[in-house]
Amino acid sequence: MKTLLVVHHSPSPGMHELLDAVVAGARDPVIEGVEVKVIPALAATVLDVLAADGYIFGTSANFGYMSGALKYFFDTTYYQCLGAVEARPYGLWVHGNNDTAGAVSSVNKIVKGLGLNRVADILESTGSVDKSDRERCYELGATVAAVMTL
Repeated sequence: MKTLLVVHHSPSPGMHELLDAVVAGARDPVIEGVEVKVIPALAATVLDVLAADGYIFGTSANFGYMSGALKYFFDTTYYQCLGAVEARPYGLWVHGNNDTAGAVSSVNKIVKGLGLNRVADILESTGSVDKSDRERCYELGATVAAVMTL
């Protein structure tokens, strides 16, 4: 069984809706052989990262950057995981009030350094969360999980 680690910072109701949709997609009953482990960014550890076979990261866009919680996660795991997680699949969703570009850019730099392999389009959402956002998050979760079964 493969492990998909979902690391997120979901401080708002909108982020929780998106998280729920990502997890539901990753746990789609059609996808077999993937255990989904969901851990808030402030609680995820190096051991969680090393034990996982793939990742989905979720963050709010705060002041033109990823959330402080996701930044803390990367700060505390990066060097211990460097060279040990290369080529593992990942996905990313970002939600902001009106802009996500800085948050996406900051995460992209870190995952590039880790050598992770993006297997789904980055999901960017702004404003109120709607049905389309939830559907796209479901697809994100399902896509990353499905790729892990190949």
